[in-house]
Amino acid sequence: MRRRLFLAALAAVAVLAVPVSEADAQQRRAARPAARPAVARDWTRVAVRTPEGVRIGNPAATVRLVEYGSITCPHCAAFANQGGTVGLYRHVRTGRVSWEYRPYMIFPTDPGLFAALNCLPPGAFFPTVEQLYATQQTWVGRVQNYLEANQAQVVSMSIPARSAAMFRASQVEGLFRARGMTAAQLNACITNPANLQRIASNTQRASARLNIPGTPTFYVNGVQAQGIEFFSQLEPLLLRAGAR
Repeated sequence: MRRRLFLAALAAVAVLAVPVSEADAQQRRAARPAARPAVARDWTRVAVRTPEGVRIGNPAATVRLVEYGSITCPHCAAFANQGGTVGLYRHVRTGRVSWEYRPYMIFPTDPGLFAALNCLPPGAFFPTVEQLYATQQTWVGRVQNYLEANQAQVVSMSIPARSAAMFRASQVEGLFRARGMTAAQLNACITNPANLQRIASNTQRASARLNIPGTPTFYVNGVQAQGIEFFSQLEPLLLRAGAR
């Protein structure tokens, strides 16, 4: 009799212990911090310097866009300002498109500006190019006024001195100072013959190898896109290349 009562008591304790343990487990699970949802990577913030320019985007992107552009070119600025930059950023963010900008010098104001851009950290390159295109008409006007007033003096300058003079005449130092460059760093960039020669050599090689008709010129997976003036003309090529 006593043995049966003892076994019954043990069974009762075992039955009561199950829900208590389960309740404790539920409390512990509830106390754990909720898992954070995965955040999509913004590939426009992934920038690297290349032998000929700067690239943003997924290095494994299936669509590789290369742009040859002149920072003083009005057609380049029009493409960028009329939806080109916004549209390309949208595609780069997906991870399916990478975008490399390669400086291509056409105008006498290009060397100094590209030399300064070449000294920026890769992550600051595209935002500064975007700002220069957005304000192009203003700073180009300043340079034109400077040239009209100092034509004879400019002609006699060395290439580094001329590049530096035009850069200073554009009065865009503030864009670069805002990116962390000091006045001394800027001066060293725009007067450095090796820096200027590197950009000039890249332009000459691209011209000889690719016969670039003008700027902007785009290549989608190595194939030149013909007659692109607006992003609406380029976007179907990106979508088609991504679907292959």
